[in-house]
Amino acid sequence: MLRIGLTGGLGSGKSTVAHIFEVLGIPVYYADAASKRLMNDDEKVKADVQNAFGKEVYPDGKLNRKYLSEIVFKDEKKLELLNSIVHPATLQDADEWMKKQTSPYAIKEAALIFESGSNKFLDFVIGVRSPLTLRLQRAIKRDNISGEEAMLRINKQMNEEEKINLCDFVIVNDEQQMIIPQVLALHKSLLLKSKHVEM
Repeated sequence: MLRIGLTGGLGSGKSTVAHIFEVLGIPVYYADAASKRLMNDDEKVKADVQNAFGKEVYPDGKLNRKYLSEIVFKDEKKLELLNSIVHPATLQDADEWMKKQTSPYAIKEAALIFESGSNKFLDFVIGVRSPLTLRLQRAIKRDNISGEEAMLRINKQMNEEEKINLCDFVIVNDEQQMIIPQVLALHKSLLLKSKHVEM
């Protein structure tokens, strides 16, 4: 089975692309949702986050994401600290999930594939690219944040050009080109590649 990464910057539409793959019967691991789950359910992760950021992060035993986001998005060092706790746990969780899959290929959808080093454990990486103005609009609407805050988060991520250049395949999500035909073509290509792996 092939292990495929799916990445893109904030608001690029990578989740939309991931859902299309799911409709085609391909299992998708959502790293962002998994890291949120681990921060709430994994006792070791929970303890490490609390030790690093204080008891206020878990006011009623549940993670206060807004409070934590305000801390880490304003301070590079604190963001690195959080990532150093959450990334290894998510990598392990994703690896265990991948081992259980039986499809020709499975996808790991994550914003930080290259930054976390998880590309080393993947066969190919798909990048979703989108114009900055669209990414900003989507992030503002989806996360209910200001344009300034959205820009702050985008600037914290790897430069899009750099990220896309590291990808093996690219899907353009600019609301001009249709996404579904791009995903279908890629699906066909990945099924062929997975057959070669099995041979």
